[in-house]
Amino acid sequence: MQSTCSLRGSEMRRNKTTNNISRAGKKEERTAYLCLIPAFLGVSLISYVPTLAVFVLSFFDWNGLTTPKFIGFGNFERIFTKDIYLAESIKATILYAFLAVVGAVLYSLIIALLLNMEIKGRTLFRSIFFVPYLLPAIGVFKGWEWLYEGNFGLFNFVLRMVGISPQRFLDSPNQVIPSLVMIAIWTSGNLIVIFLAGLQNVPRVYLEAARIDGANAWQRFINVTIPSISPIIFYNVLTALITHLQVINPALALTDGGPGKKSMFMSYVIYLYGFQKNKMGYAAAYSVIFFLLVGVFTVILFTTQKNQVFGEGE
Repeated sequence: MQSTCSLRGSEMRRNKTTNNISRAGKKEERTAYLCLIPAFLGVSLISYVPTLAVFVLSFFDWNGLTTPKFIGFGNFERIFTKDIYLAESIKATILYAFLAVVGAVLYSLIIALLLNMEIKGRTLFRSIFFVPYLLPAIGVFKGWEWLYEGNFGLFNFVLRMVGISPQRFLDSPNQVIPSLVMIAIWTSGNLIVIFLAGLQNVPRVYLEAARIDGANAWQRFINVTIPSISPIIFYNVLTALITHLQVINPALALTDGGPGKKSMFMSYVIYLYGFQKNKMGYAAAYSVIFFLLVGVFTVILFTTQKNQVFGEGE
């Protein structure tokens, strides 16, 4: 009898403790939800609601002042049948993004590898390569505009010194995209920092084991370093792709979409229709197409990189 009472008492204490823990957990959960409300409202008001509004506005004819007029898919029909910028803007955007992503990732990885070595003044060099990323965009583009200047720019001055005729970097249809890509590569200091963090976390024991087995520096890099930082590579490629697909600053600051519409990027076309021609509904339809284009490239990147990054497709 006494044993039975003791068991019941122990069970009651356990139930009481469990109930207390459960109540504490629910209270903590409610507190967490309350604390998340401001962040959720901020993200919704800044991102989700405007995005939804753009999708809705794409079905209207609106100049920003008068009452919106519903026209269904009229904006999309006009874009795909009559718009003079669509083909050139898609071509320019994809070409720029491809060259900028490849160039920025390779450049950043090489610089990160060099900065990861035991060299004097390593901290100073890290700061030097990161500074371009922190500079104001307009200052960067105006500085490069002087470097590219056709008559008195520094690059053409150097070309004259070595006996090469001056180049029209920003005025040549064939050179304008590569010239703008160079600026994007120079300002990719954020990728360098991320690569450097990944390289410093490569397990040293793997590198030492590979060295003992007779692997040279290149073999260690390909078979040990690259697989170890594959998630970092994927992240940098993804962020660089999304960033450079949304390119607009070079067109605004340097080229105005020229020469010959070769730098007429999709983001710049959206700005042109929305804020210069006051065709808000039409610009919204362009934005929807651009949103889908970025989404397609993002899905392709996730699909093609899944095995390489996570291993065995998991």
